[in-house]
Amino acid sequence: MSEIGLRAKMLVKDVMSSPVVTADETETTNNIAVTMSKENLGAVIITNKERKPIGIITERDLVVRVIAKNNKPDQIKAKEIMTTPLITIDPDTAINDAARKMSRLNIRRLGIVYKGNMIGIVSDKDLLGVMPELIEIIQEHTRIEGSSITEELEETPQSGYCDQCEAYSENLKEHNGQNICDECHIELEQEK
Repeated sequence: MSEIGLRAKMLVKDVMSSPVVTADETETTNNIAVTMSKENLGAVIITNKERKPIGIITERDLVVRVIAKNNKPDQIKAKEIMTTPLITIDPDTAINDAARKMSRLNIRRLGIVYKGNMIGIVSDKDLLGVMPELIEIIQEHTRIEGSSITEELEETPQSGYCDQCEAYSENLKEHNGQNICDECHIELEQEK
């Protein structure tokens, strides 16, 4: 695969969303909700004064921590409701490893950090988006590998009982859907 420029694994950097939309930790949840609506996002990364990512606010955070508690969104700051710490991964992480991490931690988004800088975000939706292509690749690979395995099996002698004479043989061959020993195979060839 590497000869034609293909990688054996799909990486999170191949499916991540970038650039990341961020908000300061002192921003009100109302403004964050407006940003999420305007940008059609399910989450915003929260940063500190140094612009380093420290947390995340998702739609669920807004519902559970603001709306369900009847808090006033224009009075609640991001740092009061954000999920922290922000769970991050390297951009060269395989997507199956990212999916396992999300599942294990019961989260739906991971920040992508390269050399200390936030370069993207990957969500469960991003991973699900590439699944049909991955399934097709796996099926094609199996088809290719399966044909070579079938060829090897056809060339490999089988042992068992002959379907003609019922004698045990270490070298059965398939003939018209039956497993035939060498002696019966020779007889059948002579009858032709």
